[in-house]
Amino acid sequence: MFKFIHAADIHLDSPLVGLSQHEEAPAEAIRVATRTALTRLIDYAISEQVAFLVIAGDLYDGDWKDFGTGISFNHEMRKLESANIPVYLIYGNHDAESRVTKSLTLPSNVHVFPTKNPATFQHPTLPVSLHGQGFATPAVTENLASNYPEPVGEHYNIGLLHTNLGDADGHGNYAPSNLNQLVGHGYHYWALGHIHQRKIHHSNPHVVYSGNTQGRHINETGGKGCYLVTINDELETENCHFQELDSVRWDNVEIDCSGLTDEHQVLTTVRDRISKALNDVDGRLLAIRLTLTGHTTLHESLHAEHTRLTAEARNIAIEIDHESIWLEGVRLKTQSLLDPNELAKQDDLTAFVLDALEAFDPSDLPMPVANLQKKLPADAIKALAGALKPGTDQERKEIAEDVTAIVLQAIATSDSAS
Repeated sequence: MFKFIHAADIHLDSPLVGLSQHEEAPAEAIRVATRTALTRLIDYAISEQVAFLVIAGDLYDGDWKDFGTGISFNHEMRKLESANIPVYLIYGNHDAESRVTKSLTLPSNVHVFPTKNPATFQHPTLPVSLHGQGFATPAVTENLASNYPEPVGEHYNIGLLHTNLGDADGHGNYAPSNLNQLVGHGYHYWALGHIHQRKIHHSNPHVVYSGNTQGRHINETGGKGCYLVTINDELETENCHFQELDSVRWDNVEIDCSGLTDEHQVLTTVRDRISKALNDVDGRLLAIRLTLTGHTTLHESLHAEHTRLTAEARNIAIEIDHESIWLEGVRLKTQSLLDPNELAKQDDLTAFVLDALEAFDPSDLPMPVANLQKKLPADAIKALAGALKPGTDQERKEIAEDVTAIVLQAIATSDSAS
């Protein structure tokens, strides 16, 4: 019996998007998060006395800013070298051979698969054959697996592949492959990289994404790490155990406001949910986004007070544990209980205003506003630029929703007052 570890998408020294740009965020924990995950990976490999480690692409996140990235990796590899643990790795789209121009001599225990053609490495003491091919360029669109070698008889065969299996939505279609192809190739285990969500697509033979070792933004929630794979004496895959390695845990917490009637109830619920989320991350730094949902009478006031609401939530997070929680943001996805069609029946002016809201785009300023903006002092123009012309579709959508909610509330309030 022997064990090996399957890891991928380490993205060493990659910044954590949504945190690293905030001055108040815990900078050091964020800066070293991917290195911490790598260190935990190596320490875990040594503690489990694995026979070898495979890394299925995207060890790096592109060209190094300096040689510190390579030095950090080599330092960890030498720890494995001292423990007689070989490492087998392929390049992916982020660390393709043509993209990472800096290099350092690797320790002798690190074996890198070529990029021109697939190749096979034999483990020095075990009946194990490892097959793989790295990316020569970031945009590899051919099916690399179709040229992988035939399995070696009487050996446990592993294929390392950085791939978009089955053309998964939302991911670059690099080195595309399909499940039937991999299952039918004859290998015992396919160690896949590229998709950051772990998943065992097939068992015996195993086709496995380990996911990344450290979540890098709010869309990469939950535990991140590697698979510890146990092989029995009959060269069968006996077990795949997922081991968490991340030091910063992303969480998107939804709060249903349907039954809440005032801001105090909202903030009390925010406190309870943040506290629970912190208890679930086992001492890690928690990077959390709150998303408020539900049909609620609070819809308009929440949008009108969006900035203050975010500040209140951030203040709550600091009170709970200022060193262990960072609030990434508060998203509003609530729905109004007001009926615009009913409000439009009040009078023609109200109908005209509500009709204009349908086409409101904060990035397309009316001419009078644009002309007025030109007359403002330079400092004022700079300060307004982000608010008046948000840079992303999401920002434009949020501003439009805020404006719509505020206007609806004003119309409804005016109607009730009259």
